[in-house]
Amino acid sequence: MRSDLRAWLVSPAVIVAACIAVSLLAVLQFSFRAFVPGSLDVGGFTLENFSGLTKSIYLSAFANTLLLSLETTVFSLLVAYPLAYALVRVRHRALKSFILVVSITPLFLGEIVRTYSWIAVLGSNGFINGVLRHLGLIEWPLELMFTHLGVLVALVHVTIPVVVLMLATAISHIDRDYEKAAQSLGAGPVKTFLTVTLPLSMPGILASITTAFAWTFSAFATPQMIGGGRVPTVSTLVYQLGFSSMNFPLAASLSVVGLLLTAAALLALAQLTRRLKTIGGH
Repeated sequence: MRSDLRAWLVSPAVIVAACIAVSLLAVLQFSFRAFVPGSLDVGGFTLENFSGLTKSIYLSAFANTLLLSLETTVFSLLVAYPLAYALVRVRHRALKSFILVVSITPLFLGEIVRTYSWIAVLGSNGFINGVLRHLGLIEWPLELMFTHLGVLVALVHVTIPVVVLMLATAISHIDRDYEKAAQSLGAGPVKTFLTVTLPLSMPGILASITTAFAWTFSAFATPQMIGGGRVPTVSTLVYQLGFSSMNFPLAASLSVVGLLLTAAALLALAQLTRRLKTIGGH
């Protein structure tokens, strides 16, 4: 009976994994095919697609994507940690419910809806410029749309809910007796947080960093709509090459290199943070 149940549970996962593997192999073989202008058919095998990625426009997209991913990860963590801490430690039910709703509501809106909301906020006639002009602080609208800053703000908003949930889970598993022991030995609230709470929540922090980085690296809708093509990323260039220029082989090669770059960045991140994992040990 148990073997039958296990088979029913494992079979869907195996099928999904097989479909993902086949899709990746299809993209991989496309990346080694020649582009035929004016046709959806591809030519023979070639390495020109990968050699063409050394152009400045593609290198700029790689560098910009890495920078946005790192910035989004850092700022999401700085904003989400206080929210997660308050969500776990606040005793008042109404306040805790309010923090929970504010933190995770963006997850239920959808990425497109959230991005359109930021267009209304960041636009030349949007909320921010409207308030600043009404207060007399600016004469001309600030350029927030189609900028690196605008894309970063929207990406942080998209990423925060996931980071909050991960951090809240880690903080909720911290034994409060450790904090009480530190306080009984003369540690104040700040020192207790820095020497006990923060280190013990390190597993959640590391998981949040990895997830936020990978999530941002593959983001498409937000950079495309907020950046408007002026903030190039790997995902937006793949879209432009594949659906605007119909150069599917070059788009596939860019996708493959982007995937490898993501794996390399996550591996480097894991190496840099491996020592921190020991800090969170109980």
